[in-house]
Amino acid sequence: MNAKSRPTAKRRRGRLDRADDAKVSTAGQVLVVDVGGTSVKILATGQNEERSFPSGPTLTPRQMVSGVKKLARGWTYDVVSIGYPGPVLHGCPMAEPHNLGRGWVGFDFAAAFGRPLKVVNDAAMQALGSYNGGKMLFLGLGTGLGSTLIVNGIVEPMELGHLPYKKGTYEDYVGRAGLERHGKKKWRRHVADVVARLIAALEPDDTVIGGGNVKKLDRLPPHSRAGDNANAFRGGFRLWGEERALPHAGTRSKPRT
Repeated sequence: MNAKSRPTAKRRRGRLDRADDAKVSTAGQVLVVDVGGTSVKILATGQNEERSFPSGPTLTPRQMVSGVKKLARGWTYDVVSIGYPGPVLHGCPMAEPHNLGRGWVGFDFAAAFGRPLKVVNDAAMQALGSYNGGKMLFLGLGTGLGSTLIVNGIVEPMELGHLPYKKGTYEDYVGRAGLERHGKKKWRRHVADVVARLIAALEPDDTVIGGGNVKKLDRLPPHSRAGDNANAFRGGFRLWGEERALPHAGTRSKPRT
């Protein structure tokens, strides 16, 4: 059951929403790469069907680039956006991902793709695609707990999942490990408690609960709305100034191997 967002979020319109949905990036055709712990998903300007391939704990950045290039054959793209599952500073990963292989820190993604490229935290990219204006808190329920705050169009990736909570961290209780360890019923209670605490602390106008596990909630926490993993693609396009409608769920392809 979807709870309504705070009214102020509906009234405010951010700078990103002022663009027409048909606006094309001034940088040219955009390839968006969403790197996750279980799969790598891609979508490009002018395409209506996302493509994906499995990732996992041994995936290196070089293997990721090779897999993306193979998967994107036949697509035209001038620039690349990458959503990275870890902290990013000035477009560079600052720590190795918890659920992938090694070698991501210091890897030259732009040289590997041979295109101008922007790397951002994956939660920040999905948050940017979910943003409607004002002060928005994004929390991504997935392998861990992604978190981003956007204030008047300014994106601030955060690492709230690593803050202490009970006998561990927020991520320990609301991430995938917490779901598997405590079971769905207790996990839902932990999600509700964590979201309430973060809303009280940060006082956002709008709170978006995204990530792959949002669908496992029987109801959303008060003052929040559900996100969609597809918004990561919209965020990747927005990084280059492109606004576009996203494919409907029925047009998404099955993972490729």
